[in-house]
Parts: sequence; C-alpha cells; structure tokens
Amino acid sequence: MTSDLQSQLEELRIEAEKAISSADSLESLDELRVNYLGKKGQLGVLLRGMGKLSAEERPKIGAIANVVKEALQNNLDKQRAALETAKIQAQIEAETIDVTMPGVFRPQGRIHPLNGVIDRTLDIFVGMGYTVAAGPEMESDYYNFEALNTPPDHPARDMQDTFYLPDGNLLRTQTSSVQIRFMEESEPPIRIIAPGRCYRKDDVDATHTAVFHQMELLAVDEGLTFTDLKGTIKEFLEAMFGEIEDIRFRASYFPFTEPSAEVDLKWKGRWLEVMGCGMVDPNVLKAVGYDPEVYTGFAAGFGVERFAMVLHQLDDIRRVYASDLRFLQQF
Repeated sequence: MTSDLQSQLEELRIEAEKAISSADSLESLDELRVNYLGKKGQLGVLLRGMGKLSAEERPKIGAIANVVKEALQNNLDKQRAALETAKIQAQIEAETIDVTMPGVFRPQGRIHPLNGVIDRTLDIFVGMGYTVAAGPEMESDYYNFEALNTPPDHPARDMQDTFYLPDGNLLRTQTSSVQIRFMEESEPPIRIIAPGRCYRKDDVDATHTAVFHQMELLAVDEGLTFTDLKGTIKEFLEAMFGEIEDIRFRASYFPFTEPSAEVDLKWKGRWLEVMGCGMVDPNVLKAVGYDPEVYTGFAAGFGVERFAMVLHQLDDIRRVYASDLRFLQQF
C-alpha cells in the first residue's frame, strides 16, 4: 500500500509539473492550481488514502506528500511570475507611442485681461519693495467706513450704495479696509499693495458693474511727503502704460486722505482719469494707534476694470465678464 501511494504521488508530481510548464495564461494556471492543490484536488484525493496506512507508514508518506506539494507550489509561483512578466511586456509593446506621428493639438488657455492687469500691477509694486496684502470681502462698518474717517452722513454709507447684510456687516465697497487691518497688526515702515474684489450698488452698464476689482497701495513711514506719492505714481504709470505724454494731479476729496487728488494721464493723445490718491489723513493714523506727529503716509487706488478698458481699448466693461471665448481669445 505504501509503495503504491508513493508511486502515485511521484506520477502526480511529474504530470502536474508538465501541465504547469505548459500553461499559457494566468487563468489556466489558476485552474491547474485548483485541480492539483485545491481542497478537492488530486493531491487531496490521494492523501485521503493515508487513513488505511499503519501508524509507522503515515509519517513517511506525509513527508513525501509535503515535498510534492511544495514542489508544485514553487512551479506554480515561477510560472505565474513568468506569465505576469510576459503580459506586462505585451501590454508595453501594444501601447508603445510612435514619436514620429503628429501630435494632438491642445488649445492653450489665455490670461484673462483683468488678471493680466492685476499680475502686472503686483509685479511692478513688488519690484518697488511693496508687500501684497489681502483682507475679507465681508467687512464691518468700522473697517469699511469708520476707521477710514468716513462721516456717518457720507453718501457711501447709504443703503442704495452699499450691500448691507442681515447681521449688520456689509460687502466691502473698497480695498481700503485692508490697509486698516494691516496697520493694526504691523508697525511702520509699511509699504503694501492690496488687490481685491469690491461691491457697490451700481446699475450695470458699459462702464459700471456691481462687482469690480480694485488695487490700493499704502506707504507709511517717517517723513513721507506728497512728492514721494507723485514719484511713486509716476513710476508705476510709466511701467504700466509705457511712453506717457503727461501726468497731472487734480485736487479732489476722499475721507481717508488729506490732501487728496485725482490722477489724469495723457496717453496716445487723450487725457484719461486713471486713479485717486492722497496723503493718509491723521485721523486714520490715530485709529490704528500711529502717532501722526511722527509718521506720515500716502495711499492711492484704481479700478482694475478701468485700466483693462484703457489698455485694451474696450468699449464695454461687461465684455470681460461674458465668458465669450471669441472675445477672450484676443488676449
């Protein structure tokens, strides 16, 4: 009985090794594994006959069976590795890219005209030593008006001009609020440029929109004068517009600057109103804890949409928000 079982195990090993080496797919190899080593496989069927063996014969046959099982498992593992390698190689060859074939055209995106103005402005002022600052679009009355020396009866506070929220806050009407927040957290000297989205209750037309972008600059230090402000603005406008025929400053009024001025630019034969500016009002400096007897500052701001319309000679501000690819692909 022992010799018969031993010879059957040897025949099973030879048969299985031949079948495993001939397997040409992972699926057929798995079928062979189940057929030979599964719970109901051929090796299991043979080992059930061990129950008829004597106690002395069982260890011997058990040892032989383990050798056969281990040999078959090793063969299965080797063949599986070979088949997996061959499969990967075949897949690589099938997916090989012919570099001589013409490429597929992918249309490139363009920089939006508003983003172009913002990026260019930031590059200029960062190059002049300014830091980019930002603040929340939802503001309190204090940061948007009160700290900026805006009187309680100022028209800008009216419900018809400002988007007030149910909780008493509002959507900022200017990026000047960023200046207050920055000064509260910083000590002079300060030089910042603050880009951001603003909101006002304007009727939408060719030159106005309820949502717009603004850029504001602020410098605070000992001994700053209006001459420093004029020099900074002149340097910026020349960098932004290139060759400029003339620049003029007209007296104006802003609650947070004194004196205040409007800046006009003569470019390509036309006078254009481009930005507002002025020396920071002493009351604003006091609101953030600065001593106006020691420090002075200047501020200026402009609408990004206004600059985009001038630089790109646009006739309608609404075009930059229309998402019309025929328009945007020009930039």
